[in-house]
Amino acid sequence: MKLTKRGEYALRALIDFGIAYELGRPLVKIGELVRKENLPVKFLEQILMQLREAGFIEAKRGKGGGYLLAKPPKEIRFGQVIRLIDGPLAPIACVSQTAYERCTCPDEDHCGLRMLMLDVRNAIARILDRYVLADVVEITLRKMRRDKVPIPFMVEKLLTSPPVNPSLYREEGHPLGSFLQEMEDLSNLSSLVPSPEPAAPARSSSRRAKKDA
Repeated sequence: MKLTKRGEYALRALIDFGIAYELGRPLVKIGELVRKENLPVKFLEQILMQLREAGFIEAKRGKGGGYLLAKPPKEIRFGQVIRLIDGPLAPIACVSQTAYERCTCPDEDHCGLRMLMLDVRNAIARILDRYVLADVVEITLRKMRRDKVPIPFMVEKLLTSPPVNPSLYREEGHPLGSFLQEMEDLSNLSSLVPSPEPAAPARSSSRRAKKDA
């Protein structure tokens, strides 16, 4: 799998739509995307048309028009978008689940290269088919708040960042600053929130009556 410029621009645009959606201002003008992402407007228009035809976004016409997500961010998986724009996730066609083609190897079942590329394909799919746009938007906004970076598409409300425990940022495991590291840190922060104590069980009326007697 190779992410083309077309695929990259499509994903960056969807993340921007997701951020605007999360901030309560879902409609984004194409000029805002062009300025924020520094993208060529004609190329971006072609990409947005492809995303609209596939049902990921919709367009609002008129003076105050623009583009917005056609479905909630939690329903948009990155694997779906990449397959739409750039084709199969598999590095070679003989391990693809959506566009399989037999290769020239005389013994496909015992081909070491195919076995290796199958693992590569599955590793890519495990991430891209697991995480949704809502996950990436949440992590993006969380890191921007933490680093006090101006958040795009803000209107009136200022969002404050949750408290960060510096000890959670390790130098092992996922690379620091990566998406999976941020997801792991978010999970760890959630586990630090204490659970409410269970309410004490009510005494039975018969027991109270015996005590009063």
